[in-house]
Amino acid sequence: MNFTIRKAEITDMPSVLKLIKELAIFEKEENAVIVTVNDLEKAGFGKQPLFNCFVAEINNKIVGMALFYPRYSTWKGPTIHLEDLIVTKSKRGLKIGSELYKKVIEYGYNIGVERIEWAVLDWNTPAVNFYESTGAQVLRDWDTAQIDRAAMQKYLDL
Repeated sequence: MNFTIRKAEITDMPSVLKLIKELAIFEKEENAVIVTVNDLEKAGFGKQPLFNCFVAEINNKIVGMALFYPRYSTWKGPTIHLEDLIVTKSKRGLKIGSELYKKVIEYGYNIGVERIEWAVLDWNTPAVNFYESTGAQVLRDWDTAQIDRAAMQKYLDL
């Protein structure tokens, strides 16, 4: 099946949000997504975009996406964080995810980043195996830390 990969446009954000929600279900966090289409449009397509995104299409229908943004490592310098890479369930196995991943890697390499990083769930063995097969290191000795808005408010005693 033929597919194309291209830079996302503002009009793609409803489809991107649908994929984000599909990924949340896969990751057993079905109710965690609070971002809206409007949020994505503002954040990704304003005066200073906060993220970049590539989408994969089959017959003009978006079936996958990779959303990423710049970061800076005090040890390495400029980096990219790949936030989400998802292909809709019915289109998995067609190498769409591999091509989205490759597109992000090419983009990062071409702009001169020193590293691209992302999180992968330890139980997602196919993803871990794929990433390791590409030369990526899956760091098993680091834990991810997060603080949500409610916890920030409590910590700041607001």
